[in-house]
Amino acid sequence: MEYHLKTPLSIEDIESLRIGDVVYISGNVFTGRDEAHTRILETPLDNMPVDLEGAAIYHCGPLMQEKQSGIWVPVAAGPTTSARMSAMTPQLLEKHNVRMLIGKGGMDNVADSMKGKCVYLAYTGGCAALAVNSITKVCDVHWLDLGMPEAVWVLEMDEFGPLIVGIDTEGEDLFWNIREKVNENLEKALR
Repeated sequence: MEYHLKTPLSIEDIESLRIGDVVYISGNVFTGRDEAHTRILETPLDNMPVDLEGAAIYHCGPLMQEKQSGIWVPVAAGPTTSARMSAMTPQLLEKHNVRMLIGKGGMDNVADSMKGKCVYLAYTGGCAALAVNSITKVCDVHWLDLGMPEAVWVLEMDEFGPLIVGIDTEGEDLFWNIREKVNENLEKALR
């Protein structure tokens, strides 16, 4: 199935998504890598610079060019390896009602913590220049002291995708399923 969704997302927006479905997302998307996740977890809710209710977090360290003070233009915005954020994801989803995580390569041991809460969508690695085409505006940046790739960028997106559902709200994990199939076939081949 193919879906076109807009942020902020409700649980109803994502609960019908199943692994393998194709999604295009529009609206505000927040970038977040390792350091941003750490800061989000350390920051009290009333001090958060962004509202993560129904949010989509893109595991991305974008390259931006500042045209004039506070006016940013995206140069590249490809996905980073999502597995690096796996350990922080259960706590993130306990603290915030994030509905969508986007990145590359899948995540490890997070499917149970995502059940009934959140989905993981995969974007093709190496498409940093292509992803920029979906960014209609750089709305804001927070925690720039972490460095450009680690800051939280608020990006207005239009039809960002195609994104593939890698983990759904039922706890099904496409990446895990593929690894299991590969291992089964490998075992058969080695017999």
